[in-house]
Amino acid sequence: MGESRLMLERLSDRSRIFQPTTRSACAESDDPLGLPELGSGNFWLMAGDALLAKLASSPNGLSQSEAAKRLSVVGPNRMEASQTRSILQKVAHRLVNPLVAILLVAAAISGASGDLGSFVIIVTVIALSLTLDVVQEHRAELTAEALRQSVAIEADVVRDGSTSSVPVTALVPGDVVKLRTGDLVPADGIVLEAHELHVNEALMTGEPFPAIKTSTPCCATSPAEATNALFAGTSAVGGSGTMLVVATGRRTRFGAIAAALAANTPPTALEQGVTRLGYLILRLTLFLTLFVLAVQLAGHRPAMESFLFALALAVGLTPELLPMVMTVTLARGAQRMAARKVIVKRLSAIHDLGAMDTLCVDKTGTLTEARITLTDNVDCNGKRSAHVLNLATLNSTFQTGVRSPLDDAILAAGGESAGQWRRVSEVPFDFERRRLSVLITRGGECLMITKGAPESVISRCVATEVDGLGHPLDDGWRERLARLEDRYSQDGFRLLALATKSLPPGQDSVRVQDEADLTLVGFCVFADPPKQDAAAAVGELTSLGITVKVISGDHAAVVSHVAGAVGLSSHRVMTGAEIADLTDAALAARVDDVDLFARIDPDQKRRIIAAFRRRKHVVGFLGDGVNDAPAIHAAHVGMSVTGATEVARAAADIILLATDLSVLAAGVREGRRTFANILKYVRMGTSSNFGNMLSMALSSIVLPFLPLLPLQILLNNLLYDLSEIGIPFDEVDDEDVAQPEVWDMRNILRFTIIMGAVSSLFDAVTFTVLLKVLNADAALFQTGWFVESIATQILVIFLIRSRRLPWRANRPNAILLVTSIGALIGAIVVALGPWGGLFGFTGLSIPVLTVLAAITLAYLLAAEVAKRFALQAQSAR
Repeated sequence: MGESRLMLERLSDRSRIFQPTTRSACAESDDPLGLPELGSGNFWLMAGDALLAKLASSPNGLSQSEAAKRLSVVGPNRMEASQTRSILQKVAHRLVNPLVAILLVAAAISGASGDLGSFVIIVTVIALSLTLDVVQEHRAELTAEALRQSVAIEADVVRDGSTSSVPVTALVPGDVVKLRTGDLVPADGIVLEAHELHVNEALMTGEPFPAIKTSTPCCATSPAEATNALFAGTSAVGGSGTMLVVATGRRTRFGAIAAALAANTPPTALEQGVTRLGYLILRLTLFLTLFVLAVQLAGHRPAMESFLFALALAVGLTPELLPMVMTVTLARGAQRMAARKVIVKRLSAIHDLGAMDTLCVDKTGTLTEARITLTDNVDCNGKRSAHVLNLATLNSTFQTGVRSPLDDAILAAGGESAGQWRRVSEVPFDFERRRLSVLITRGGECLMITKGAPESVISRCVATEVDGLGHPLDDGWRERLARLEDRYSQDGFRLLALATKSLPPGQDSVRVQDEADLTLVGFCVFADPPKQDAAAAVGELTSLGITVKVISGDHAAVVSHVAGAVGLSSHRVMTGAEIADLTDAALAARVDDVDLFARIDPDQKRRIIAAFRRRKHVVGFLGDGVNDAPAIHAAHVGMSVTGATEVARAAADIILLATDLSVLAAGVREGRRTFANILKYVRMGTSSNFGNMLSMALSSIVLPFLPLLPLQILLNNLLYDLSEIGIPFDEVDDEDVAQPEVWDMRNILRFTIIMGAVSSLFDAVTFTVLLKVLNADAALFQTGWFVESIATQILVIFLIRSRRLPWRANRPNAILLVTSIGALIGAIVVALGPWGGLFGFTGLSIPVLTVLAAITLAYLLAAEVAKRFALQAQSAR
């Protein structure tokens, strides 16, 4: 995610997105609706009324029917192209796969040369494999899309004169959208109405401070300076407003960035692992194929037969169902996680969730009840003060942003009503200042009330007020206030400071610069008790090998109190002030030794996540606020909750339907279960295929005939693939979900070599018995080895699927039993039945079958021993 942010910054610098355009803002397009193409021009130069007229809209918005008509023409409001391909695109994508293309060439050559049997078998193998793969993947994508839609971001849009919530993907040019603090700006447009609307445009401009937006037209040539323009991808961090949508989807300025980003998105850890596996198999395949082809031709074997045999080896070495197995397994995992109130937006995040060893969370709502109550209101001496409550009530009443739980608690406490006071202006809360000010007036009195974090407010004060009398804020007062704050914080209470400032009568606005020379009047004291089940949930995550770290904006003593109450260590605390003095490298060197992070700002959250990543941890972050979005982006697996701000939900890979760590623990188990089943297929496919193909490659050198005909190899590969399609539905053992597990190519290669070597050893035994003991001819040899090979390949599935002894493992899923045993029975029927001659098979006598059964049983016993050795060797690494 850090790379994504860097790319966005570079694109913003290098692209034409923020450059003046020579195209007229009112240039007409070929839009069938006859609407102007405004997104690529400086649309903010036009007045709101003019733009409304151009877009055939009004302050009351579009009608539902007109919006539907426009949506059918301009398409959904998505920044990136749909990642879902049609069924025909999926088929075409697979047909250009090099191995499939080679098979198609082989089929064409077979048909042209008159070998109709080979032609039919090869085409059948390709058709069945493609059909199974495409159908299963398509179903999985439909399931995943349905889950994503269940947590889709919505916008408040005015249509037919009334406001309703619709998915942001349904917005069209001409829509009128209401914005509040915490909302994601859903499209490009202009401000029609603003009430202290502050927008974070860091994604587009790199400027960390919020930009003030107004409805007044401006003459800026750069979007970064357009005070009346709003751009998709930015977010409202203060105030409220109404916007007119001018451009949607990829017509927006952010759409160009998103398109470039999608084309250069770095692969996930899972995708990187699969890619490395693919390259390994490709190199091995090329080596064995070319080696066998060269040996066959050097021995003056028939060229066509040698070519088809080499191609069949290449196919046999390839776990061609891996994409389907991965997609289906991940999609099924996503379904199971959804049943446990965990919604997956990005399927590959399931791997990251299962591999997560460090979880960073906020305190409020995650470890605490998030039912904040006002327990006291005290003056600067710590005495209860109704005056403090009344001032806090006025501030919370007149502030226009989204009310925080602290505001709700203040208003529920029943302070004095607003009376004749009226609101004039405000400076919205932001995470840099950590305070909020409102300007109110009554008669000739003009008063600014500021509330916020104690250190933020006190730093702007020059005096204190007690019982109506003012006192200079000297060092003595500062020490008394610090002791007062520490006393409450150590007991787990949270303080909010209140200060005032009288301003000249008639002043009609207030700015950040006015937040100076304040008079501190006291504190509001809040309680947010720990959840009753938080300690159990933390213990459960710890038992899963996950270290929980708390990153909070609260006072260090408050964070320590809550952490101790839920069973987390709270001895080592690092504050935002300390982090500010550390370089990224120095922070990375210390994060492992820190239990809690307190008084942290949004960018420091991101730096902490990056530091854990730098220490090679797989880190997750759970957040729900606007300030959490950078950290959610930076984490391997970013998580949010269904009630979070749109910015946080948009940034997240996973959405929790309940703010509960026990829900997350269930999701972690499902993530590990899903990845365990993917590893099952990889281990089974690579070890079995490697062993069999190695045996065929080596035996083809010494045998006067092919160990298996090309058609028999393809039939073996097809039946083995069919036997494994039940793996995504299989159960896993408890130890498979007990600890984080990542994609480890060295372990997989080691397992493949050990198990493949055992398989090849018993193949050699089979060859020797068939040739030296039973004096088999070519047909008998090929039939006997085909039966032994497919039996060992399929039956060993029930050993490799678990680390345990077979009788101590969880029972295999019924689907896996049916597909595996069904494929084995089908293989025996084809080889020994009346159709065997079509594939070059011959009948086997009872003594031959008895010998093959004995070899198969011996192999399974040896495979169980080898499996335990291979897995123990991995565990010791």
